[in-house]
Amino acid sequence: MLRDCGLAAVTLTVLIGVGALPARAQIAVSANDGKVELVDGAIKYKKDGKDTISIIDLGATQPKVLAEIAVPASVVGPPLSVALTPNEELALVTSAKKAEGDPPKEASDDKLTVIDLKKGSMVGSLLAKGKALAGKALGKNETAASAKPEVIATLQAGKGAAGVSVNKAGTLALVANRDEGTVSIFTISGKTVTAAGKVTVGDEKSMPSHVVFTPDGKSALVSLYGPAVNKVAVLSVDGSKVEKTDRALTAGVAPYAIDISSKGDVAIVASMGGGAGDADVISVIDMKTSPLRVVNSASVPPSPEGMKISPDGQYVAVSSQNGSNKAKGSPYFNDAGKLTVFRIRGTDLQKVGEAPAGHWCQGVAWSAKSNRIFVQCMVEQEIQVFNFTGLGAKKLERGAAVKVSGGPAGIRTAER
Repeated sequence: MLRDCGLAAVTLTVLIGVGALPARAQIAVSANDGKVELVDGAIKYKKDGKDTISIIDLGATQPKVLAEIAVPASVVGPPLSVALTPNEELALVTSAKKAEGDPPKEASDDKLTVIDLKKGSMVGSLLAKGKALAGKALGKNETAASAKPEVIATLQAGKGAAGVSVNKAGTLALVANRDEGTVSIFTISGKTVTAAGKVTVGDEKSMPSHVVFTPDGKSALVSLYGPAVNKVAVLSVDGSKVEKTDRALTAGVAPYAIDISSKGDVAIVASMGGGAGDADVISVIDMKTSPLRVVNSASVPPSPEGMKISPDGQYVAVSSQNGSNKAKGSPYFNDAGKLTVFRIRGTDLQKVGEAPAGHWCQGVAWSAKSNRIFVQCMVEQEIQVFNFTGLGAKKLERGAAVKVSGGPAGIRTAER
């Protein structure tokens, strides 16, 4: 983390610390829930726990934390509670739950925090502008004090604000509100994020959990996790006008994380199932058909909490809790989560790798080159790194983990 110090020392830290980085860094933002801990399978709220976000340089030979600041976050909801604008200038972070009372208990939250990342990472700021680091000095107004992420707005979404996404134009954000059956709409202009209304996608029991834009920005998909619903809603998007369509897809029990490939040809939905030790599924939506429809599925270990398609659109990584969050006396307990990787071949899924991960693991992110996978593990309070290598059948090889403050509960990179 960059700290207050002399101008020359900051410049030296930037130059030496990232000497091996390419001309453009890749930044990830991890939202860390410091309020909770897992005690023999039960979530307990801590009295003095603090939430944070970590700004992580994924492009370094050894990924590392560049900065951390206090921001409300929550492990409740899919680990897609972070979104970055395509230019890596802003991060949006939701907080589905907060702690209230003494002893602290879980309560619904509605916060959407806007963070200026360009102030937070001299590395990200310089590289995002396409400037070479060698010989680059700090500008007149770029001091050590400014080299820290800054919260520039705290907005209200809806109760249980969970999954959040930004369109590829960087002009619109949507937030799924799990506790009120709505999706909040926010416009983005430069560094200004403004509430622009809500669209109702169900009743309070529908539990909209994540929302994701199609690449053209004209549609969005919303996972409706509620036990009486189990659907994926389809939204139409015209500027800041967002409406629910009549189309709803059936993708599995308790659809949760959802992602669309960069080419827009397929979407994949991870369904959490009943949480009783049974294998669960990820499902493929053929985005080329009209109307959209689910056309395939593949079995994954229990509770696929995190799921992300690789930037090149060829693979999907799934982080399953696999019983690692259960009490040790439970018949469903396993002493490791699972990272599973599938190759996407049209609308078919081919399993190409699997590896043990940590406990109560959450979100998944990919490196820009689609050759490294990052898995958030709550109990270990770290992001585990897997090198995705090999010819033919791909292999997963564990690298050194990245430690963060609190339990990493949501992660995202810029999606261009």
